[in-house]
Amino acid sequence: MTDLFSKFDPLIQQREDLLATGVKDPFSLVMEEVKSPTVAVCNGKETILLGTYNYMGMTFDPDVIAAGKDALDRFGAGTTGSRVLNGTYQGHRDCEEALKEFYGMDHAMVFSTGYQANLGIISTIAGKDDYVILDIDSHASIYDGCALGNAQIVAFRHNDVEALEKRLKRLPSEAGKLVVLEGVYSMLGDIAPLKEMIRVSKEAGAMVLVDEAHSMGFMGPNGRGVAEDQGVLDDVDFVIGTFSKSVGTVGGFCVSNHPKFEILRLVCRPYVFTASLPPSVVATAATSIRKLMHGGDKRAHLWENSKRLHKGLKDLGFTLGTETPQSAIIAVIMPDLEKGAAMWEALLSEGLYVNLARPPATPANMTLLRCSLCAEHSAAQVEQILGMFAAAGRAVGCIS
Repeated sequence: MTDLFSKFDPLIQQREDLLATGVKDPFSLVMEEVKSPTVAVCNGKETILLGTYNYMGMTFDPDVIAAGKDALDRFGAGTTGSRVLNGTYQGHRDCEEALKEFYGMDHAMVFSTGYQANLGIISTIAGKDDYVILDIDSHASIYDGCALGNAQIVAFRHNDVEALEKRLKRLPSEAGKLVVLEGVYSMLGDIAPLKEMIRVSKEAGAMVLVDEAHSMGFMGPNGRGVAEDQGVLDDVDFVIGTFSKSVGTVGGFCVSNHPKFEILRLVCRPYVFTASLPPSVVATAATSIRKLMHGGDKRAHLWENSKRLHKGLKDLGFTLGTETPQSAIIAVIMPDLEKGAAMWEALLSEGLYVNLARPPATPANMTLLRCSLCAEHSAAQVEQILGMFAAAGRAVGCIS
């Protein structure tokens, strides 16, 4: 009899080999206490958090917490139903209104996760006779959205405008075409040349969806993401985002000006056939989104943190994923998984948590230590982080 788990044997062996070196399992860390957006207790030790996507530090905002507690008292712990049945409370509508205000768009649809937002929107609007043209480094939820809708996938080289244009020109002119892009790519923290990509997409008669999960809240004059920052937000047909990054809770969304958008509430399976978010979650999200509209000072401080950390790591001799700081993500490239795991553990021992990212999630089979900065990191904390990287890097032999 075939063992359905046998296909995982190489990964099981790789994990066993890694743990045999004596390193702690980097993918099962438990946070025993979270004290703030930037500090937690891990393995009994106070630890600086540099791998949480909590870009704007909204998880402990007093207004956000108060809104969640009030909704919990007034509406209970959950809705126990889908949005199209009993699962739309006043808070869900209010959250969608907050998104429409934030983006200045006509329509907003809230999903239970950001993954479901991509899964639902892509699979619903692009079917088996349609084409989805996407960056080869696109997030798993984008690929899964294509698979669920059975669309034809056409991938192009990462951030390559010319490659995108060539792919579009080869497609039948009468076919339905959706170009899916990301504002910030989560592994290396690099941004997409959206202005040029949207131009060639529109010239080819394609609709454009941009996932702004890692840029919403802090990029652009109003925090609307890379499309706003590059002056092309009005040319985007659909913006996908998540509440689990800058908003500081959980959930996903799509905003759009498309006149037929509301029909998606009846035909989008990951929206129709899943329970809606708890009232406390949509209350915290709506409050956070409205506060992010006025987050200019926090955005400016986050950019300062990014510049300071990028320069400091580069000066120490580390190889980084981007030549210049492009977002709140700074990826430190490791020579291999063993060295990366050893460096991750050494940093944790110093009192610093970062993400260890490994293939197949990473581009070009790279092993990365991925740093996600927060607007609540102080300048002193960033200097402390650099000191921890210096000590761990020398101890492991990553830098001289």
